[in-house]
Amino acid sequence: MNEQGGFIKFSSSEELLPQEEMLEVQSKKKSISIGIPKENRDIENRVCLVPSAVELLVEQGHRVILEESAGEAARFKDLEYSEAGAEIVAQPAEVFQADMIIKVNPLCLDELKMVRKRQVIFSALNVANQQGKYFKELLARRATALAFEKIQDKSGAFPVYRSMSKIVGNMAIIIAADYLSNPTYGKGKMMGGFPGIKPTEVVIIGAGNVAENAARAALGMGAMVKVFDNSIYKLERLQNILNNRIFTSIIQPRFLIKELKNADVVIGAVYSEDGIVPQIINEDMVKTMKEGSIILDVSIDQGGCIETSRPTTHKDPVFKKYGVSHYCVPNVASRVPSTASYALSNFLTPALLKIGELGGVEAFLKSKPGFRKGCYMLNGTVTNKMIGEMYNLPYKEISLLMAALE
Repeated sequence: MNEQGGFIKFSSSEELLPQEEMLEVQSKKKSISIGIPKENRDIENRVCLVPSAVELLVEQGHRVILEESAGEAARFKDLEYSEAGAEIVAQPAEVFQADMIIKVNPLCLDELKMVRKRQVIFSALNVANQQGKYFKELLARRATALAFEKIQDKSGAFPVYRSMSKIVGNMAIIIAADYLSNPTYGKGKMMGGFPGIKPTEVVIIGAGNVAENAARAALGMGAMVKVFDNSIYKLERLQNILNNRIFTSIIQPRFLIKELKNADVVIGAVYSEDGIVPQIINEDMVKTMKEGSIILDVSIDQGGCIETSRPTTHKDPVFKKYGVSHYCVPNVASRVPSTASYALSNFLTPALLKIGELGGVEAFLKSKPGFRKGCYMLNGTVTNKMIGEMYNLPYKEISLLMAALE
């Protein structure tokens, strides 16, 4: 991206191909229509494609159909999208005429009824919060569905989760600092350190990407950081990345309770590839914490790693239990929707261009093993074993289905 937030144009790979191969690539090319419905949940402010991305897609011959006001919560006006070449429509049913639907949150039941046969759905899945009805509706429509959070890159990492984690980790400390200083929810205390005064103590459960960015932000503010995780490798990696010998420990209840008693801020940052995290801090542990301390359970979209947590919203983000303020908004990144939307758009746009270049989603999935990991349904067949077993649905390996399509 350039300094103005637009995409820098590079020479396409086709320009470097011999004439015969170039003709073959051009013959595979397919114009695709991409639908962007307005997010229908009060807690979601992000949008999957920013106007500059829409412009790039339209220039390559693709259609983008956007529901009115779909980008307004992220501070992108309909006029910007219209000038970029998007078709602005009034009704969600018009959006669902597209070949492919891309949406931040999973489709709601009303939207599922609008899904057409063999339509492609790109969205988050949040399997911990799903019901069997969701998958059965997609099955009935023989849909192909990919979950953002399950897509992997060549290194085996999860790029969408990683980019959102950077935002969430930093925001967690900013939010904690806000509530810690609040006279109602906190203790009127400044986050960090101050000469002659004991520094804020921040306990982080988990040592992944969220923890890394939260720890870096907290250390930058002068706080004392303590990280718990059952992976020695992750703890060692975190210390090396931060270049700081912060306190680290495996998750032993006796040690954890001791640190929770002294903590000003606790951040639950556990992540599970299966989509459901274990509970690490139980109710009795929360009872031992100081009044006015702050819990941010950013694992709440995977069920939460703290027993006293329950999902909250940006409109009503905090509740108190046992004198401890709990912030449990599932999509913390939506608090900075413009930044988060750019991060999503930067990931999705190259993939959408490649889908068009290769002639469709099936050809794209054949060429991209990491994206196949994110595909949990292909033409109405469940391809994720955990989902199949959880909801007693027929399941097949995606590699076998891909071979059958050749």
